[in-house]
Amino acid sequence: MSIPRLVIAAPASGHGKTSVTTGLLAALRDRGLTVSPHKVGPDYIDPGYHALAAGRVGRNLDPWLVGEELIAPLFRHGAQRADIAVVEGVMGLFDGVADRPGFASTAHVAGLLSAPVVLVVDTSGMARSIGALVRGFASFEPSVRIGGVILNRVGSDRHRQILTDALEEVGIGVLGSIGRHDALVTPSRHLGLIPAAERSAPARETVAALGRIVGQSVDLDAILALAGSAPDLPGEEWSPPGTVVSDRPVVAVAGGPAFTFCYAETTELLTAAGADVVTFDPMHDSRLPAGTAGLVLGGGFPEVHAEALSGNEPLRRSVAAAVAGGAAVAAECAGLLYLAQTLDGHPMCGVLPAEASMSGRLTLGYREAVAVTPSVLAETGTRVRGHEFHRTACSPAAGDAAAWKWRTPTGEVRAEGFVAGNVHASYLHLHWAGVPGAADRFVAACAKAV
Repeated sequence: MSIPRLVIAAPASGHGKTSVTTGLLAALRDRGLTVSPHKVGPDYIDPGYHALAAGRVGRNLDPWLVGEELIAPLFRHGAQRADIAVVEGVMGLFDGVADRPGFASTAHVAGLLSAPVVLVVDTSGMARSIGALVRGFASFEPSVRIGGVILNRVGSDRHRQILTDALEEVGIGVLGSIGRHDALVTPSRHLGLIPAAERSAPARETVAALGRIVGQSVDLDAILALAGSAPDLPGEEWSPPGTVVSDRPVVAVAGGPAFTFCYAETTELLTAAGADVVTFDPMHDSRLPAGTAGLVLGGGFPEVHAEALSGNEPLRRSVAAAVAGGAAVAAECAGLLYLAQTLDGHPMCGVLPAEASMSGRLTLGYREAVAVTPSVLAETGTRVRGHEFHRTACSPAAGDAAAWKWRTPTGEVRAEGFVAGNVHASYLHLHWAGVPGAADRFVAACAKAV
């Protein structure tokens, strides 16, 4: 497969990767190009802005969640019929899994895709030192090809010239120079940027402004030339496997402002397994889609919208009735909170024997977990890799039949989540492309519930 592609990276978080990537996607689209957006790591929020900018679903590439062998196939799948693919990195260029140096880092994914890297550098308070910084990044892993730098938050023309001269000393070119703009700042809160789906018109305005700024400040012809220098990417593209059931059960997938976290491949896998997938909004819809036999309640920010979710009592009753009627349920993080008795004192669906509330502690990290109880997603003993990302807590943390157990970095074995009948609820985010058979198993359970 021949697809022009490049990776947008940075020395660390906070240098402006997301703003520059989003602006670049929008600027390339404004040129009439079909752009495929991708994100390294488990992040759900950045792909929402990518999708707005590109007019095409944002997709994640995470070797920890799906395995190294699936990165290139998933990329090929997502980049079908695109003129160029832009991959935003995560954290610093070489930052990955803590106990496996470099694994699942931006550099790791760039290598798996044979893609050149553009380094975005916040130049605030920096002058000639940028040469040393970029030279160090370029030489740290010789297999990673840094094709150029985008200077961000440049203070003046004189500042730009000093920075450019320093990079010429080390033989690395400048692909763009962006000044200090309020439009390049996206609102954030307790878990990072506010998702695009929650901001609607303001998010579109932000994306449009980013596109204009990047289009004026970055050499798009040079970007296209660099992306075009990537070699052919041999191999097959990923396609969602599935053992199709005959009844095509309806699977309702939560969406709307409170449920913004769902990997694109999840619905593709459900459809391939034989489900009719319908999206619903727990904040505004008064009932589940007709014939619902299964529910997928993904991640999001129910803690921000707890009052509205609680106020939609007809839908909460509809969910509880579906569960009582045997519908299969896969809930993770936000879905877990929504199924609890209460969230910060607001009544929720009351399906799980747990109370949920905001906490002062951020729980964040990759997990290697084992299924404790057979469920609609996995047999007992199934090993999965997932990700936790929340500032809430459930009491108790696990039901009589827990969903998963894993060993914490301190060596403690932790049981987490709830399995009850056809309900599987947990804080653990999974990428179903990395859990073979999960979608088939879930849809089969839905078919039995019809």
